[in-house]
Amino acid sequence: MTQTDQERLVALKKAADKKITPRQNAAELKISARQVRRMLSRLKLVGDKTVVHGLRGRSNRRLREEDQQKAIEVLSTKDYKGFGPTLASEYLAKKHAIVVMETVRKWMKAAGLWRSHKQKVVEIHMWRERRERYGELVQRDTSTHDWLEGRGDSA
Repeated sequence: MTQTDQERLVALKKAADKKITPRQNAAELKISARQVRRMLSRLKLVGDKTVVHGLRGRSNRRLREEDQQKAIEVLSTKDYKGFGPTLASEYLAKKHAIVVMETVRKWMKAAGLWRSHKQKVVEIHMWRERRERYGELVQRDTSTHDWLEGRGDSA
């Protein structure tokens, strides 16, 4: 229970003990008087859990535990050894009717079936230090061949 929930519970118990009216309680909690009456009736039935939302800790998108166990069993077999998460999710959808995408990566990591690898950083360009003098990078042709076809000084 969070600090806000605890403060709300204290205020509701004051109203339940008839120390303050539901209207005063509504002003204190910044909700309607009707909502306070509803919460007070629920307080009698459920108890302190009244202030905690009924769906806290649940997810509409969570996949069933059975699907996870079935997927891990299938991926643990010899046929799927060496599969990465992307290929594994495709095969699970196609052959076993378990449609999951990114979740397979987490499941495989947790089961020890797959380990991510660090991406290698490819160095594209090496920066050079600045030269001390002007013109230091001018290239000179030191070969004896006439590579410049008569356009420059020959050695």
